[in-house]
Amino acid sequence: MLHSKVLMKKHRKITLPCLPRTLCTLLQLFFLVAKSSAKVPAIVVFGDSSVDAGNNNFIPTIARSNFEPYGRDFDGGKATGRFCNGKIPTDFISEAFGLKKYVPAYLDPKYNISDFAVGVSFASAATGYDNATSDVLSVIPLWRQLEYYKGYQKKLSAYLGETKANETIAEALHLMSLGTNDFLENYYTMPGRADRYTPQQYETFLAAIAENFIKSLYGLGARKISLGGLPPMGCLPLERTTNVMGGNDCVARYNTISLEFNEKLKNLTTRLNQELPEIKLVFSNPYYIMLHIVKNPDLYGFESASVACCATGMFEMGYACSRGSMFSCSDASKYVFWDSFHPTERTNSIVASYVVEHVFTQFLK
Repeated sequence: MLHSKVLMKKHRKITLPCLPRTLCTLLQLFFLVAKSSAKVPAIVVFGDSSVDAGNNNFIPTIARSNFEPYGRDFDGGKATGRFCNGKIPTDFISEAFGLKKYVPAYLDPKYNISDFAVGVSFASAATGYDNATSDVLSVIPLWRQLEYYKGYQKKLSAYLGETKANETIAEALHLMSLGTNDFLENYYTMPGRADRYTPQQYETFLAAIAENFIKSLYGLGARKISLGGLPPMGCLPLERTTNVMGGNDCVARYNTISLEFNEKLKNLTTRLNQELPEIKLVFSNPYYIMLHIVKNPDLYGFESASVACCATGMFEMGYACSRGSMFSCSDASKYVFWDSFHPTERTNSIVASYVVEHVFTQFLK
């Protein structure tokens, strides 16, 4: 339904006629960014496949997506290594802050420090907080991402000069998005961690790693940091497919883990904001917006939330998604999920818009 949104900014009224709800939200954010005096000169990304822009293309791992049908709705229809049919959340966030349309992968030789100065992703699909998680598919562990970040800072200083580089780091928005693989790929799948920790103890173990990582970023000059929470893991198509006894509904115990871990991260955010001078740490929680989309897909214009677009939509991702591509849907925008583990570009745009509007507003003022 055609509707309009009215924005008030410094007593000026802006009326936006909008068709798609998500487009309307993004346009609102563009107006807010344009009118704000916020200094967010760069987006710096750490995490897993939710924000990997293609780093895994350049390491020896099977956790890749640089082949069809991935990227079919990306500019030029090119598979970049993003686990999506198009753009991932950090691309939309970068654009919403008035920066570039895409956040490039640090290991991609097509880009250099002039590109990375306004946006860079160190993320690696299939990684987690736990080093044991990154070992499962031989991907980039979080500590290595931090080492890449240190090297990036040196390159940035050489490119911008030390003073300007330090200012950029202090004002840049550092995004962390990981944790799902620690549970679904490691704890509940591989031997080891479950023998040593209860689920709640493992949550505490991971939260401590998150804390140390944030403190490391802070020690390196970062001041604006977003700590990402977990989505409703039990509602991923892969988990619903295996929940035969539950009528292929969301798996309650995995959603409970997401809620418990998110509460720990939320409390960590509160505490570190009190402990670390001048830090602006926010908790970006995708759980409720994702759950609302999954439970009410029609409200967002989706036709399917239980199965994905790629292949049969039940269990495929990565190479399996490619091999079964003949069965893929023709219009990914009608699906909440692209493959059995990752949202479509359209879902990413909704979640990114929600986070920018409800969490990152303090960086727009």
